[in-house]
Amino acid sequence: SKVNGSVKVEPGQQAGDVDTVNGSVTIGAGARVEDVETVNGSLKIEDKAVVGSAETVNGSITVGVEAEVQKGIEAVNGSMTLRQGAKVAGGLENVNGAMVLEGAQVDGGIETVNGDIRLATGTHLTGGIHVGKNNSKWNWGGEPRNPKITIEQGATVEGPLHFEREVDLYVAPGVTLPPVAGVQPQRYTLQ
Repeated sequence: SKVNGSVKVEPGQQAGDVDTVNGSVTIGAGARVEDVETVNGSLKIEDKAVVGSAETVNGSITVGVEAEVQKGIEAVNGSMTLRQGAKVAGGLENVNGAMVLEGAQVDGGIETVNGDIRLATGTHLTGGIHVGKNNSKWNWGGEPRNPKITIEQGATVEGPLHFEREVDLYVAPGVTLPPVAGVQPQRYTLQ
């Protein structure tokens, strides 16, 4: 644990909770740790590492190839990238920031307010997608844009799609969509 500065768990090592306030956290390839947390900084979980949960307020989160998160991943302002074969037993949750699943498995659904979501080929999402209402009074530069949700060919989504605001939904041919609740999305076909 630290207050200021980055923390790194070396590849193959084991540790308990890993946290810092101002700094990034890197969990080396094949390492095993409990919960990982920072306030201002990015989290990098390298290939085949296993962590309990991952959480940041301001920073991106990257989960490497075949890495595993046993609970969920949370950010407030930060993008999330899950590489091929990554597994998350819980859900993904943020307010702002893109979520890209490059053939990953997420069992607890996805929740965002303003984030774009891309489910690439080979992704398996259980628990659906929930896009919450944007209650912010802040308006940075004009009209708020719709979150863009892209579901590529060969991606599987189980569980409802629940939209509390307008979204732009891009769906590849042949993708079976679960039921949609709330605001009906603007729907586009991926070429």
